Amino acid sequence: MSSATTNLSLPAVDKDGYLINRQDWTPEVAQALAAAEHINLSDAHWEMIELVQAFYREFELSPASRALVRYTQQRLGKEKGRSIYLMGLFPPHPALLVNKIAGLPRPANCF
Repeated sequence: MSSATTNLSLPAVDKDGYLINRQDWTPEVAQALAAAEHINLSDAHWEMIELVQAFYREFELSPASRALVRYTQQRLGKEKGRSIYLMGLFPPHPALLVNKIAGLPRPANCF
């Protein structure tokens, strides 16, 4: 991780670490949010970030766990559309973390 990533000042976030203003999201902000969660973003992570952003544009809400798995299955195939795959990328709560890093609101029905 570069020092530029670790020294980036984050835009305003809520008490759970989600961006208050979605327009503040940039790839650099995503890197900083991921670093705060001890996640080093790979191409597989970026693929999921882009996927949840597409879901948000399509449905105007952040995908919760089941919707995330199903949408991933439909768009990226059965191998990636599995909870175990998503857990490997965004442990321990894939839907919460990927939405946070993607600059989206917390999914309504995720605890």
